[in-house]
Amino acid sequence: MKKVDLLAGTLLVVGGLNWGLVAIAKFDLVAWIFGMSFGETDAASRVVYGLVGLAAVYGIGSLATATRRPRAHAAPVGAR
Repeated sequence: MKKVDLLAGTLLVVGGLNWGLVAIAKFDLVAWIFGMSFGETDAASRVVYGLVGLAAVYGIGSLATATRRPRAHAAPVGAR
């Protein structure tokens, strides 16, 4: 599952950077990568946007699972 986590994290970073650039500079990184103007889409860019969305859903599930897991507590300092 580590590879899936890495892929999802990478896609979330791409999506986050893209939205940050849209907000700050009105620059659509995904559209630029595919040679299009701001806001334009084609099949390839929609696949990227869809994968980013799926990564977000996966991330929500991962966070929900992580919050339910019991955590091992470290022994207090000086305890044997």
